[in-house]
Amino acid sequence: MHENPPSIWPEFLAGQLEKPVRVLLVDDDAHMRRVIAQELMADARTLLVGQAASVREGRKAIKQHEFDVMLVDLHLGDGQGFTLIDYMKSTRPSAEAIIVSIMECDEQVLRAFELGATGYLVKNSWFGNYPQAVLQVANGGASITPNLARRLLQRFDSGNTGVQPAQRVPAENERLSQREKEVLRMVASGYTSAEIGTRLLISGLTVNTHIKNIYRKLQVRTRAQAVRFASVRGLL
Repeated sequence: MHENPPSIWPEFLAGQLEKPVRVLLVDDDAHMRRVIAQELMADARTLLVGQAASVREGRKAIKQHEFDVMLVDLHLGDGQGFTLIDYMKSTRPSAEAIIVSIMECDEQVLRAFELGATGYLVKNSWFGNYPQAVLQVANGGASITPNLARRLLQRFDSGNTGVQPAQRVPAENERLSQREKEVLRMVASGYTSAEIGTRLLISGLTVNTHIKNIYRKLQVRTRAQAVRFASVRGLL
């Protein structure tokens, strides 16, 4: 009887050798596409099923390919990656999106979350482990950088999520738990999910779930849906 090597991946997680996590890559930089594609193809747990270099090609690829996670650049030659996240969420609502960008910008990060992204990676950084980010979001977690973690901490510590008036006191269910703050501070200090899990005696998957809960407490997705509803109904 054939058994998967234990070092590959626990059996209960998405990304098994017989059923890898399927990835769609959208980036207008040919060199960057090659770099990311090579990383994805080198990991048996991820499978690159399609590539695109523009918003137009991206829309076509989203319709054409069955995939679990989309890696998408923010700045494409014919438009913004945000457009594809919104389109993906309406076309393939179960798929996850990870933004890859040359720089981090608060407003861009919040807008990406608003549209349903669960990951944000900076190109050419030490954190650019693309298969790991894909596996995190495919298993219910979220991918986050230390810089972004620090900025999110500042927002929560000041009682402002960045999408509501600064004077508003967060509701009880919006506040971070002590464990969530602990996880976020460790991410901000540069620890990986695995290292945080070892130190807190929890699994890396649980760490990523805490991070996704932190994203959810920004409530940006709910707000975006409310704004869209109001716009469609002519209430704005």
